[in-house]
Amino acid sequence: MLDGRPIDGRPLVERLGYPAGSRLLIVTCDDLGSCHSANLGVYEALRDGTGTSAGLMVPCPWARDAAARHRGEDVGVQLTLNAEHDLYRWGPITHAPSLLDGDGGFPRTCADLWDHADLDEVRRECRAQVERAIYWGFDVTHLASHMAALELRPEFFDIYLELAVDFRLPLRLGGAATERSVGFPFRRLAAEEGVVFPDNFLHVPRAGSRRAIERALTELPEGVTEIHVRPAVDAAELRALAPDWAGRADDYDLVTGHSSLRSLSRRAGATFIGYRALRDLQRAG
Repeated sequence: MLDGRPIDGRPLVERLGYPAGSRLLIVTCDDLGSCHSANLGVYEALRDGTGTSAGLMVPCPWARDAAARHRGEDVGVQLTLNAEHDLYRWGPITHAPSLLDGDGGFPRTCADLWDHADLDEVRRECRAQVERAIYWGFDVTHLASHMAALELRPEFFDIYLELAVDFRLPLRLGGAATERSVGFPFRRLAAEEGVVFPDNFLHVPRAGSRRAIERALTELPEGVTEIHVRPAVDAAELRALAPDWAGRADDYDLVTGHSSLRSLSRRAGATFIGYRALRDLQRAG
């Protein structure tokens, strides 16, 4: 392997069947299943907007509703070990005492999770989330990590990578800058196991991604780039549970045809793809 590429050195876009130098764009709609407003927003973005993939939060209260609404869209599992909201809680689907914070759900922060989680319980919980999504009828296309909890510590990343190998699924991974900041080569480790992942990932820590995404599209690099949004329909439910509800509503507007996202992407020469293409490449390899 060389810089995450196979031994033949071909860039990911060429392995996917596109010309050298192509710019491919994955627009992932996160937090599917987190609430009813998110389910409506994500599926509208996938069916009628510019969303090309989504991440399902299996332990959340509205995940079963997301499954009932699924019509074969490109959906992966957003492995979930945190419940970040103060008043709106969810917890593990397995018996996992170390993954509870004593207040009715998963820990609110990654630091709390990392300090107290039993790794065997983490492994069992994450595997159960993938298996439940498959049982519900999802043709799972990839794995992502909610709040990057599985990505930023080597012992947790081992579990993340193990699941990608076992289920033959691509991973969302941070870029080279994240790799340097956390101090271990997670991109190289994934590549050595034959796991496929986008070349670039635009991380926006909070909902309300419009400015960061529009700026990024003006200088979109060659290769496969993933951007992520958290679209949700503005409703009383959303305002009650999410302090960042306005950002989520704006993300919804951004990816449902009421913005310049399509025109900016065309101007950048970008082709929209989903994670299914990456999964099929990984499995073919």
